[in-house]
Amino acid sequence: MKSFLKEFKEFAMQGNVMNMAVGIIIGAAFTAIVTSLVDDILSPVIGLIVNVNFSDLVLTISGVDLKYGSFIMAVINFLIVAFVLFIIVKALNKASSLAKKNEEEEAPTTKECPYCKSEISIEATRCPHCTSELSEEPSDK
Repeated sequence: MKSFLKEFKEFAMQGNVMNMAVGIIIGAAFTAIVTSLVDDILSPVIGLIVNVNFSDLVLTISGVDLKYGSFIMAVINFLIVAFVLFIIVKALNKASSLAKKNEEEEAPTTKECPYCKSEISIEATRCPHCTSELSEEPSDK
């Protein structure tokens, strides 16, 4: 049993699990913000524009209420979250691509043989393809 608990503790303290836990907590907080945005701001504005209060949209069939207005708001909520996440991911991708451009380029590991134009190791003194001897700085003639 001690081994099992030790293994569980190691699993729970791994970086991936902790990152996932933080992500879930942030996601829950973000969901509360988006829900408030939709329920308290967008729903009334959309209701004014289309002259409909979505929360009042209910279809009653044989005594069963189908609250399709709530469903419409859930779809709008989803679209808002998806759009915001799209914008965030797009901004992060752009920032990471800018960071990659700013990094120094790696030193080349290959060069072109001046005689046969084959790609060879940068340290080669003889071309393995045409067997030409390569000077330290081959001429481009």
